[in-house]
Amino acid sequence: MRASGIFALSALAVAAPRAGQPSARPAIHHYQIASDEPGAWPHILESIGLIRASGASCAAHPCAYVVPASANQSAVDRFRDLVQRGSILILEGDSPLAKSFGIRPSDAKPVSVRGIVDSHNPKLPLVWEKPLETRVFTVPGHARVFTREKWTNAPLAVGVEHGSGSIFWIASQPGTAGYERYPYIPQALETMGLRVPLRSRDLWAFFDSSYRLRVDLDYFANRWREMGIAALHVAAWHYFEPDPVRDDYLRRLIAACHRRGILVYSWIELPHVSEKFWADHPEWREKTALLQDAHLDWRRLMNLRNPDCARAVSEGLARMMDRFSWDGVNLAELYFESLEGYANPSRFTPMNDNVRREFEQLHGIDPHSLFSEPNQAATATDITILRKFLDYRAGLAKSLQEQWLGELSALRSRLPHLDLVLTHVDDRYDTNMRDLIGADAARLLPLSTRHDFTFLVEDPATLWHLGSERYPDIASKYKPIAPRPHKLAIDINVVERYQDVYPARQQTGVELFQLVHAAAKSFPRVALYFENSILVPDVTFLPASAAVVEQLDRGGVNGSRLGIRCGALTGIPWNGPASVNGKPWPYTDGSYLWLPAGTWAVEQGAAGPAVRLLDFAGTLQSVEANGPVLEIGYQSSSRAFAYLDRPPLGEAEVDGQAVQLNIEALGRRWMVEMPKGQHLALLRFAAR
Repeated sequence: MRASGIFALSALAVAAPRAGQPSARPAIHHYQIASDEPGAWPHILESIGLIRASGASCAAHPCAYVVPASANQSAVDRFRDLVQRGSILILEGDSPLAKSFGIRPSDAKPVSVRGIVDSHNPKLPLVWEKPLETRVFTVPGHARVFTREKWTNAPLAVGVEHGSGSIFWIASQPGTAGYERYPYIPQALETMGLRVPLRSRDLWAFFDSSYRLRVDLDYFANRWREMGIAALHVAAWHYFEPDPVRDDYLRRLIAACHRRGILVYSWIELPHVSEKFWADHPEWREKTALLQDAHLDWRRLMNLRNPDCARAVSEGLARMMDRFSWDGVNLAELYFESLEGYANPSRFTPMNDNVRREFEQLHGIDPHSLFSEPNQAATATDITILRKFLDYRAGLAKSLQEQWLGELSALRSRLPHLDLVLTHVDDRYDTNMRDLIGADAARLLPLSTRHDFTFLVEDPATLWHLGSERYPDIASKYKPIAPRPHKLAIDINVVERYQDVYPARQQTGVELFQLVHAAAKSFPRVALYFENSILVPDVTFLPASAAVVEQLDRGGVNGSRLGIRCGALTGIPWNGPASVNGKPWPYTDGSYLWLPAGTWAVEQGAAGPAVRLLDFAGTLQSVEANGPVLEIGYQSSSRAFAYLDRPPLGEAEVDGQAVQLNIEALGRRWMVEMPKGQHLALLRFAAR
């Protein structure tokens, strides 16, 4: 179940320029490890989009080099030359190479490190699970000290500029997983000149307007898009009942998101409806096993088995969906409380009158009797009845999910562009979830062929302390039972965790990037709970961690050709016109060249195309510019939007049929609404 919003404490997710940051250098795409024992460095560097070098990828261009302490003098000279010419060296502990840059062990007594302070987030408590004794080092006066021991201020992570490049040094190895000692290694590398090499624009994020009531929505929409967010799932319970002020805010939010290429989904949390609905209808409130009103954490649960309640909710949802220009709807977490299951009667649901009567008719006993005498030892009969109730409860959850999927799917008769998402907590990796909350994915997934929805697997709280390797395992349990594997997604809860976790309570830095990267490689879509919980230092690398690139090599004269194979839309830093697979490439925003899934050869182009595609809200499959005609092949589960540097003519051709376009001028770019589905669209432009 979702963590309450009170646990998701973070600063605004806005990246501020770092004081004194080196000027932007050419992007570094590759890394090399000058050792047979790479340690955790591949996990660290690949989580932010760097590719392990093969062949001559680093021969003519700067690279990131991890250099062991055992490097001899000839290697020292070679690596000093490489950093002089723009590469970044990564060093550990005492070594001849570190000494050559002025980082030397001192005569001070060794320090036992447990708590650290990092300059990228100095107020965040960072604690090492196991103390580590390390020597105290002296560093040159011009060095940048990123990490210090909490009590002695001994430097533990340092950057030094040298020539056109720089070095990054840490006092010890980074640990087995790569984040347990120095979570902000990527941020330090960025400060020392590393430019993010790859980007994704395909993330989803949950959004609760309670945290963004008085902000510049256009500014935030722009920042969200820079973070790689493609769709915002907005907490819809705030808008269930009409309210002039709130409604105006939401309309402005949706409009701002649409201007920046972000789709907006209505995020519904049934059986929570709204605070007002709870206050107005005490007769329809869900009950716990203690027969108390089920106000649990932030959710106020209603009895959807009551026909009058269900009818009122259905009518209210229909009105809410009609009031706003939603692109989709997310039916999230429609099952029961709680993660403690029947062991905690004060949180165990459902125990409303309708459920009790229905179960008694089926099995001859009121299920509340299982909880009426908590101090009495359970009999064999009690255990049998409890088993029947838990099975009944899981079936009831499935029945409710099917009912409300049908209700929402029916909205497409008048809102045909709507996408549909079902967020469902994982019960295949953590099999206890069926008995704890009634979740049963195997019974739900077949419904996706009838209602055409994305199945968004929610990472349960019981797994939040585990590493990123869980995501391939979770995917392997869902793909065989999913009728539409391409419509699976994973939801990462970025929150303060209840387990003993290190170095931080919340996922941040390398740990967050590893989670996102592993999830993006394992699932077609990754969602984040939620946009406000992403800490400021993590914003820059979030879209890089979500990029899925299987191969990236340099070739041609002086490495002028970039060969790339990507599994999803990927942006690469690029200045000027480009030729992709021998043709002028139109999809560029001026800073990044955007490539759909596929294999591509990218070179500098002679001239730019007549029209540029700046952004696209949807899954782009192909794009080609032929004079005054732009051909776009795409797939979208909702309507799509194309963003252009020139206004197209009012009529387009979609799958060979003439279609009138809805075009909106946005300053120096134009937004074109495209129909839902898989299409080939031809946009025509006036000749220049």
